[in-house]
Amino acid sequence: MTRPRIVIVGAGFGGLSAAVGLAGADADVTVVDRRNYHLFQPLLYQVATAGLSPAQIASPIRAILRRAGNVRVVLGKVSGIDRERRVVKVDDRPGLAYDHLILATGARHAYFGHDDWETVAPGLKTIDDATGIRRRILTAFEHAEAADSPEARRRLLTFVVIGGGPTGVEMAGAIAELAHAALRHDFRTVDPREARIVLVEAGGRLLASFPEALSKAARDSLERLHVEVRLGAPVSACDADGVTIGEQRLDAATIVWAAGVAASPAARWLGVEADRVGRVKVAPDLSLPAHPEIFVIGDTAHVVDATGQPLPGLAPVAKQQGAYVARLLRSRIAGHQAPPPFRYRSYGTMATIGRRSAVADFGWVRFDGTVAWLLWGAVHISFLIGFRNRLVVILDWLWSYVTFQSGARLITGPGSS
Repeated sequence: MTRPRIVIVGAGFGGLSAAVGLAGADADVTVVDRRNYHLFQPLLYQVATAGLSPAQIASPIRAILRRAGNVRVVLGKVSGIDRERRVVKVDDRPGLAYDHLILATGARHAYFGHDDWETVAPGLKTIDDATGIRRRILTAFEHAEAADSPEARRRLLTFVVIGGGPTGVEMAGAIAELAHAALRHDFRTVDPREARIVLVEAGGRLLASFPEALSKAARDSLERLHVEVRLGAPVSACDADGVTIGEQRLDAATIVWAAGVAASPAARWLGVEADRVGRVKVAPDLSLPAHPEIFVIGDTAHVVDATGQPLPGLAPVAKQQGAYVARLLRSRIAGHQAPPPFRYRSYGTMATIGRRSAVADFGWVRFDGTVAWLLWGAVHISFLIGFRNRLVVILDWLWSYVTFQSGARLITGPGSS
């Protein structure tokens, strides 16, 4: 008897969790991803600000799944899905046939109709994004050192982060620490502490998904790091020379986008309805309505909680969904009763602002400061794949904390020579 064929598209938190959950199952599992590594996205901002190197937050997919004898990995880019033939189209090769399909393709940047801003205000979703932003930040300091006018130096030392969610808050705080601590003794003509870091949020407060008290604590921490927080005024223009915030023009050499995301093209591949950010609307068991063989999870799926609100695009959500679908498919293959509908169990949300400063919301208790920062670090390290990565990150963070130095301040990539 032929074993069921399960295809998982995407090796992020959701897809990898599903693959691990299906290891050893009576099925042939294929994981497809356009990259050969699993990336720990929550720490990308530390790569972008020269705190960590890419290898510290990424692991090869094949190495992670090497003990799963029924799971194979295919490197390729998915271009479409034939639901009738049950085939996934990958590059220009023959399609991958499936009996069960799990789509975990994540999200990308959303510029709200201003896609032309992407070249001057890159977002942060991939290692290439992070190293590109790192190159822009470090190059700005180098060019400021050689600038021949105060005006040019001010523009080069102005950094604008657009978006006051966790990514924007963490990015702004990390740039401030880089300028005021790690680089403060490295230059002779320019003082990196003259850098101006501006965090722009169109809404009325930072970290809108957190309680108001924690939003205020985050703002206070950022301002202690000399970050200017601009609230209630959206960016209306963005180009290579700077941004316009409301009606005010601000010259800046480096702009980072952290204001929004849109789901992958999965809804278009499937030819189904999507919500306003492109997520696929799924049934309570995370399957596609009328297609119980297709599951959509993670940032690609529109799933609501008990109050009717969409679940956030967080790593724990994707991991729980991947594990749930793996359990469901194991039950289905074994002929057992399916588990009850998916229910997300939130263990809290956290965001870090800088050294010894973070906010944590666990519902029943909320706090900020050093304890929240230590807990944030412990949780993120525990999520890293592989003991080696955990050990390297711990040692690197300890070194940076004690010395205020970073071990990844290299200008590499296109335009670095």
